[in-house]
Amino acid sequence: MPRTIRFHLDENVSSAIADSLRRRGIDVTSTPEEGLISASDEEQLAFAVSQERVIFTQDADFLRLNQAGATHTGIAFCRKNSRSIGEIVNGLVLIWELLEPEEMRDRVEFL
Repeated sequence: MPRTIRFHLDENVSSAIADSLRRRGIDVTSTPEEGLISASDEEQLAFAVSQERVIFTQDADFLRLNQAGATHTGIAFCRKNSRSIGEIVNGLVLIWELLEPEEMRDRVEFL
């Protein structure tokens, strides 16, 4: 596992979030960049696991996957339109600063 958390941003997450995280030196991939547009939630989660990345999403279906017992490398979740881009970035930076990748395994962090 990598020494620091790396993120994968789900399909409908603003590219401004990826840009802001990258400016802070955080390793981020996104669904459009990885050619995963229209991939199922299970495929998105499998990609994040294969790359050892915490997935950031605003899609509650990922919470259901977690509740169903899906193994994953971490889910960061924020309800759509509940936080500004800046608040989301700050929340993800906090996760990156305070948690180790192993601590995020099969864990959901709510922003």
